[in-house]
This record gives sequence, structure tokens and C-alpha cells, in this order.
Amino acid sequence: MNDSDVLRHIARLPHARANFKQLVRELGAKGEARDELERALFRLQQKGELVEPRSGQYVVTRANRDYAVGRVIAHRDGYGFVVMEPPVEGINGDLFLPPDEVEKAMHGDRVLARIVHRGAMGRAEAEIVKILKRAHNDIVGKFRIKRNGCFVIPHDDRIRQWIHIPEGLEIPPRVESKDRVGVKAVDVQGPEDLDGMIVHAEILEFPEDGDWAVGRVVEVLGHEDDFGVDVEIMIRKHHIPHRFPEDVLEQARQTATALADSDWLGRRDFRGLDIVTIDGETARDFDDAVWVERLANGNYALQVHIADVSHYVKPGSAIDREALARGTSVYFPDRAVPMLPVELSTNICSLRPKEERLVMSALLEIDHAGDVVKQELARGVIRSVERMTYTNVHLLLEGDAAMRERYAGLVERFELMRELAEVLNRKRQKRGSIDFDLPEPLIEFDEFGEMVGVRRAPRNIAHRLIEEFMLVANEAVAGHIEGLGWPGMYRIHEPPDAKRVADFEEVAAHFGYSLGVGAIPAKRYHVVDRKRDGRKMNRDVVLVDDRKLQLTSRQYQRLVARIEGKPEERILSYLMLRSLRQARYSESNAGHFALASQTYTHFTSPIRRYPDLVVHRILGAWLDGGQAPLDEGALHTIASDCSFTERRAAEAERELVEWKKLKFMIDRVGEVFSALIIQTAKYGFFVELEELFVEGLVPMETLPGDRFRYQENSRKIVGERSKRLFSIGDRVRVCLVRVDAVEKRLQFSLEEEPRKKKGKR
Repeated sequence: MNDSDVLRHIARLPHARANFKQLVRELGAKGEARDELERALFRLQQKGELVEPRSGQYVVTRANRDYAVGRVIAHRDGYGFVVMEPPVEGINGDLFLPPDEVEKAMHGDRVLARIVHRGAMGRAEAEIVKILKRAHNDIVGKFRIKRNGCFVIPHDDRIRQWIHIPEGLEIPPRVESKDRVGVKAVDVQGPEDLDGMIVHAEILEFPEDGDWAVGRVVEVLGHEDDFGVDVEIMIRKHHIPHRFPEDVLEQARQTATALADSDWLGRRDFRGLDIVTIDGETARDFDDAVWVERLANGNYALQVHIADVSHYVKPGSAIDREALARGTSVYFPDRAVPMLPVELSTNICSLRPKEERLVMSALLEIDHAGDVVKQELARGVIRSVERMTYTNVHLLLEGDAAMRERYAGLVERFELMRELAEVLNRKRQKRGSIDFDLPEPLIEFDEFGEMVGVRRAPRNIAHRLIEEFMLVANEAVAGHIEGLGWPGMYRIHEPPDAKRVADFEEVAAHFGYSLGVGAIPAKRYHVVDRKRDGRKMNRDVVLVDDRKLQLTSRQYQRLVARIEGKPEERILSYLMLRSLRQARYSESNAGHFALASQTYTHFTSPIRRYPDLVVHRILGAWLDGGQAPLDEGALHTIASDCSFTERRAAEAERELVEWKKLKFMIDRVGEVFSALIIQTAKYGFFVELEELFVEGLVPMETLPGDRFRYQENSRKIVGERSKRLFSIGDRVRVCLVRVDAVEKRLQFSLEEEPRKKKGKR
């Protein structure tokens, strides 16, 4: 009797409710089965799947409109919200938590909440009933000595609780400096040596009823401005596993470094083909290799060979458990935190040139319309003939004589690859796939590892070539798994949220554009709010109905094409992207909106993504003639965990880049820049510097020559006398006046006339 069976049984009962005696009778739970039923009910309560409003009576949470499960999002001003997972019918937005409720949990905790008040337009307030899962078992922050003791003040200002460090728990055990790349070991003799330093603390007791959280210092990172400490802070702040346990390292060391005779069993030999890898200049792990040939019938043969990590990483092994906990590799500007130990990620699993490697292969025949007319999936062995880079392939295809001479034997192959990539791209464009070509910032460092600039990351035909091949391989594998009727792992992207689409349409209209969705179904409510001083404030609130929104990816695609090359392209592309939902992993196929794909998965990067490894195991079980290796319940858990670890990695990567840009700008106070207004608000407008991809605020009160007001209906800032307008998309010149290290933001002032740059100050 597993948890899923018990939950499904209760969900089928009237009101999704049952008592313990009823369950014993209906499930025939006697003896050991009765004990197992008790354990299953306890586990389901711990997960928040069941709630026990009265002793011995169980209700399925998602079937009860009075309860919700979700993640606490705390605000620095004390209040917070519960982001419901899944949403509760009739509730619009997140559940509001007043400050006294937020104090019961910490930012990020997963909780069971009870809805205590339902307001107008579906808004609701809640109280925390139970903490289901703590988000923070440790904290990174600044160690401070206060009159009432020693504390760690969390680096994340959304975590409001300070961690009290009792006497005797301030000095951490020694941590080898090799665990912190580029960071010097810190010698600490007493608590006074720690004052003002960044430390990593383990929480021993969580806060209850307003008490302090209690912890101990386990690691000293150094001063906040020390080289390399920023990366270490991000790793610990986002709880990214970064040290492999000893059993994982030992297992990795025992992994073979060359192929044995037994590894060849059941595999196709592709070593005679001039297969290549194409990656960035700094890449160390090579997941994928490709090969293209024109067939006698005029069609294209595409081979996509992916590192067979599943051959080396077995389910339930120490390496596998750690890989699942990490979920993905994390890439910072100057270092990476890999999902797998280097013995695998950069050695035996990596498709290194001139070395025999095991692969899972998608062998596709593609016609001139871009349709896959035949496919085969197989295990194989390859020997990559070249480790190519995007830059070199681009130069070769652009006619660079030196590159074409250097890779003379591959020129025809690469030109055929480009031809096929263009065919595949036309196919995707025809069906409505969206391509946002937003600039990606690339941090530049000097020889000492110090940031010296930020520029647009290069993107060329070689990038697109590999993208097209990986996309078509992922679709082919996803379709195959779905065709088997087995439980699978899919990469899904659901249609946009109607409210966000409505917000985008409002902004786009000011530029003369629209997605062409017509009137978005909505209701307008007139609301009267009372301010604290008793005065009334009238306002209109619009609610949008998701279920009635008719929208296709082709409408996004057409608008992307219309704005290409226009001054407003950058801002509208960014806002369109924000209107879309986040892609995620799921055991249920819901299609991929942005790719206009009915079936999609991730198969091509098992060295750095755990879901790809799961997909390889499913294919492996089929190739071996076995049964589906995982049921839907297990896949649901893995998909949910990997979606979380993916978001965690993306947030850590983004936050570190923003922090590095902030520190880089400290020495540029007083300089003048060309900028684009990307957002307006009642307190000013946000700009992005055109050359540096750096954002900051121009406060309303600093705008010269007039008193300015924010017009909410038009989202414009207007001068009362001059009628001067500031709108999203306007180009302005701004002067950097302040770098706020606490709030982590830049403040600019409007520069009326071009002037020479000031020196540092």
C-alpha cells in the first residue's frame, strides 16, 4: 500500500474526506497493513497532501477550499505571501500573510496554510497551520557582536530572523581552502576576529513564538569584498550543494577511465564517421556530438550522439543521489558547480576528441520540409574527430580561408549541417515557434580574475546549428517515449497567463503594436479602499479570465518579426518574454507553447541535467526489452525537484551577475551613459545602459525643471507645466550618482546635455 493509492482512494470519496476506521475497513488494512496505513497517512500529512482538521479525520488538501499548500515569500517590510502549489479555485493571486504570520516561518519554507478571509475579487488572507519543509537548514550572512550576544545577520534580507550564536559555537572547524576556489583560508582565534565577516551558519533550533533562531558557525568565508567570496555567498545563499560527499568521490575515483570489452555489448560502432562536438571556447564537458550526410534519395541523415551517462551512473547509487540533489550544473561567470564529479563530467562521460566514448544516439532521416520521416534510437560508441568551437565553425562557414584550410576535410560536412539547420529552422518558424533574440550579458575578466567589463555574448550560425539539431533530437525522443505508452519525463511550457498578456498589450499599444488577441475577457470592479487615516480611495481593478483567452505562439512570432530591428525591439521582446510562463519538467505531457511543439523533452545534456539522465534510463529500459523503470508518482517527484533546482540555479547565476555588475559600477560614479527606459513607476523610471546591460533607477524627485506625476493608465511620467513625457522605450542620457550596496541597486540622474565624463570620485 503506497501513499499514492491511499491518496487516490480518499480523493474518490464524497468531499474527499475519510476517517481512520473507514479507511481500515475499505482498504482491508489489517495487521501490518494497518500499521503501514498509519505511516502512509502520516507521510501524506507531512507532504501537505492531507490535512487532519479533527483527530482521525483526513481530507485531501487540494479538494478543500479552506486549505492551501505553498511556498512562503517574505517581504523586507515584514508581511509576506503564500505562493500556492497548486492554486485554489476562486483565489486570485497569492495568499496574503500579515507580519505576525510571517514570523512563524522563514522565507522559502513550504507550508500548509488555512484561508481565514476571502476579500473582494478573489483576494485572500491566510494563516500558517504547519511548516511542511524548511527551506533553510543553514544561513550565510554577516557575523556581528551585539550587546546581547553574537548573531549572524542573513545576507538575504527577505529572511528577517537573525541567528543567535551561543558562546562556544562561534569558532568553526577548519575548512580546507581548496573547497573555496580562489578564496584564502581565514585564521580565526576568537569571536572578535569574526565581527563583520561573512560566515556560513548551521541552524540548530528554528524560531518559535518570536524567539531567536539558534545556530553555530560552520565556515568562515572572509570579508564581503574579498576576491571569490561573492560566488561562495551565492552558492550557500541558494543552498546549492557544492562539496561532493566522500562516498560519491570514492565511487567516482573507482569509475573506469577507458572502455572495457563488456562496454561494447549491444552497441553500434560509429567510430568510422567524422563526428564532431561543437561547444564554447571554455567548455570542459562535452555532452553532444553530431554528424550529417545527404542520402541517395535527397533527404538528410542526422546523427545526434549524447554521452551515455546512464551507463556509469546507476539508479540509487551515491553519485545518482547526489546528482538528483543538485539537479543541474550551475554556471557562474568565473567557475562552475558541476552536477557530476569531474572524473565523469570532464573525463569518461565527456565526448573528448580522439577518444572512444559510449553514447545514446538519435539517428534521424529528415526530408526537405524538415519532417522526420524515419528515426532510430540506439546505444553506440563514437570517437569524435574534432573538438570544434562556435567561433571556429562560424569563421569556417563565413569563408575564413585559414579555418577552411585547417578543417579542409570537414568543410563540406559543415556546409551540409548549415543547410539542414536552415531547413529545420524554417519548419519551426512555419509552425509558430518563437525565437527571442535577447542579448545575453557576458562578464569579462582580466588576468587576475577581476571584472573589467560586460558585453553582449556572441551568437552566430554555429550556435543556431547546434540548437536546431538538439531541438529535433529532443522532439524525436519525446515522441518515441509517448508512443510507448510508458510514463515519461517531459519538458513542458504552458500557455501564457491572461493577466500578464493583458499587461503586455497595454504597454505594446503605446508603441502601436498588439499580439492580435482582441478584447481579453475581463471584469472591471470598482473598489473603495480605506487608508490608515480613514480617508477613502477609489480605484478600478480588472480581473482577467485565463480560460477564455485564445492565444497561439504564432501571434508572438509575428510580433517578434514586426519589431525586429526597431528601436523598441529590446524592451518589447523583454516584456513579451515576461508575459510567458516558465518552462518546467512534468510527468504529464502538456506540450511546449514557445516551441509550438506538441511533445518535447530534454535528452541532450545528461552530464549537466538530471532529467536528461532519467530520459536515458527510460530509453535504456526499452532498448533492453524491459519495463518502464519509473511510475508516474516517482517521475512527478523528480520533475518537481528538478524544476526547483533549475530555478534555484538560474536565480543564483542571475543574482551573481547583477552583483558583479554592481561592484563594477562603484568606480564609475559620475560617468554619463546612454540608456533606455525599460520601466516606469510612481517613484521614477528604470533604465538599462545600452553598452553595459546594467539597470538602475532615476527617482521621480530628481527629474529637473518641473514637478512630475505618474499616469497609471498610460504608464507615462508627465511634467505638470512642461507636459514633458518619459515613456517606456525612450532613450535618455543618465549620470551614475550612487551605488547602494545595501539595497544592491544603482541610482542615476537625468543628464540634460551631453558632457564630458567625470573622473572617479
